[in-house]
Formats: sequence, structure tokens, C-alpha cells
Amino acid sequence: MAGSGVDEPRRDVLDTLSKWGLAAGLVAAYGTFAAFLGRFLFPAGPPAKGWMYVAPLKHLSVGDSVLFRTPGGATVNIARQQPEDEEGAFIALSSTCPHLGCQVHWEGQNNRFFCPCHNGVFSPDGKGIGGPPGDAGQSLPRYPLKVDAGLLYIEVSTEELAMGPGKILEDQESPPGPGHDPCLFVCPAPFADPGRRA
Repeated sequence: MAGSGVDEPRRDVLDTLSKWGLAAGLVAAYGTFAAFLGRFLFPAGPPAKGWMYVAPLKHLSVGDSVLFRTPGGATVNIARQQPEDEEGAFIALSSTCPHLGCQVHWEGQNNRFFCPCHNGVFSPDGKGIGGPPGDAGQSLPRYPLKVDAGLLYIEVSTEELAMGPGKILEDQESPPGPGHDPCLFVCPAPFADPGRRA
């Protein structure tokens, strides 16, 4: 047993190292848990916002609307509901129906936003008043607008501002969103099957 005296200090060192390793692992685990808990209890504030140019006011008459795509990909219906050249004359609402994600559009002649998939009807301020969105009490998310020097601006996150300009879409550029009812959608030319002949 001559070698057992040499193993004793080695065991002490290994024992001490293993205890320190276990303690360090516990501290790291509890620290990570505390960080996640802190994020849950004290979430970060809302993202910074900025103004993005949409169009000159003269391009929108009362009852007209445009479909605007933000650089982040969100599509927004911007409708002119009053003749004044101020923010209150316009409204910007998400064009994605909260029911199943179909594309909602403004019907100036009926003074409403309408989802053709399941006859969802929204009031001029975006509150669901008919169809499945009305039954569920759903509304369209609203985007703030600003008028400055005869130009219309929409508020988006600064991350989107850094991505580049938004775009006014033409009708043929706006395919239905996810959850659309395919039997109600006639595919316009740009999205038609290229292999199919008329």
C-alpha cells in the first residue's frame, strides 16, 4: 500500500475540482433561469418607431384606398374617408383578416372593409361587425398615420425603415393570404400557372 499515500492528495484535488465544477454549473443554470425570468417579468419596451412615406394626399380621393406593403412584408389598407387634408381623414388597417388570414379590402361605396372569403365585414374603423370576425369580436390592427406638407406617412418600426421603402401594390400584386378560400379566388395573370395555356 505504498502508493495509497500518493493517491490521497490526488483524490483531494479531484474532489475539490468536482465540487467547484458542480457549483459553477449550478450558478450558471440558476443565472440563466434568473435571466429568463427577468425577461418574462420585465419585458423589453416596444420597438422604436419612425415615419415612412406612402403617397401624396392628392393621389387619394374620398372613398379611395391603396394597398401598401411595408418593407417587413405587412400589407396595410390605407383609405381616405374624409375630404380634409389631415390624419383623421385617413385610416390604415392591416389587410389580413383575423379570422383566417384572407385579404381584406376597403369598399368606399359601402363604407366598410370587407373580407370576401367568409363575408367578414368591418366598420370604417376596423371593428368586426359581420361574418366570423363580427361573431368573434375581432378587429383589424391599426397603423398610425401622419400628414406633413401634403404627403402621407405611416408609422413602422425603425428596423423596417432600415430595410428600404415600402410599396403601393396593384390589385394583381396581392395574392390572398394564408387560409384563403381557394374557391373564391380567381388567380390574376402574374400568379397564374405559367405552363397553362388559355
